Amino acid sequence: GVCGTDHHLAEGDFLGKFPLIPGHEIVGIVKEAGANVSNVNVGDRVVIDPTYLECGHCFFCVRGQNMMCENFDGLGVTKPGGFAEYVVSPSRKVFRIHNLTDIEATLVEPAACAVHGVDKLQAPVGAEALIIGAGPTGLILAQLLKINGASKVVIAANKGIKTQVAKDIKAGDLVIELDRENPDPQWKLLKEDHPFGFDVVVEATGSEKVATDAIQYVRRGGTLMIYGVYAKSALVQWSPAKIFGDEIRIIGSFAQRACFPRAIAYLDSGKVNVKGIVTDIFPTKDFQKALDRMNSKQAVKVVVKATQD
Repeated sequence: GVCGTDHHLAEGDFLGKFPLIPGHEIVGIVKEAGANVSNVNVGDRVVIDPTYLECGHCFFCVRGQNMMCENFDGLGVTKPGGFAEYVVSPSRKVFRIHNLTDIEATLVEPAACAVHGVDKLQAPVGAEALIIGAGPTGLILAQLLKINGASKVVIAANKGIKTQVAKDIKAGDLVIELDRENPDPQWKLLKEDHPFGFDVVVEATGSEKVATDAIQYVRRGGTLMIYGVYAKSALVQWSPAKIFGDEIRIIGSFAQRACFPRAIAYLDSGKVNVKGIVTDIFPTKDFQKALDRMNSKQAVKVVVKATQD
């Protein structure tokens, strides 16, 4: 699967550096296995957790904060990734899939990141949530919040193919389609319909303007989670008086660790619906076209499919 991170890698403003084989949302068939591998067999259909290695000895690792490892390695980010015919992974990072198609299974890694996000949110049972953005992770996050006790989940995103898919798979209780040129009337109506805001607001667009405005929809005592992928140069402006007076909690959610089993359980069982989220498939040689399609606003999820001779 092609992710916003891959675009930032291509632009040179994220963790990894080219030349590098990108691709961290990996689905495949086991071709060979080491002598001591017991959890998968040759021929198994699998997904790979790309969080390759934490060093175990840096400042954060010794504090048990492996997600913050200063020497982090990840397939497709700092190590050769999945946009190729073959990829090598430690067996402990490889997991069988059963009911998902190969194309649907490209959503497991984004779902694992969404599981981590829900863990961090710690939303109370009965919470009302607003998801801004209807990309793949936004659609999965919305469903996870519904399953895990949110009483109402609203998705707000620019009108187009993404909001249509959001409605088709019933990702939220309500989908608000924003006018791309003039969204102010829809935002105003959202505010009128929810005058106290939301317990949880998730900004999943990667737009610094939207991130700046998102705090206006957080209920007093609520949480704003920054979930989109932004350029390093992006900046937001929030009122510290509002954060202080309303006791707003602002958190980030980056990647995941040890969330793959739960993500697979949700997707493979069908409890989280990912049918129709993948809208475009390209061969490996057309990776640039895949990136361009992802950035065109005309696709929800773009997938690159390798061929094996």
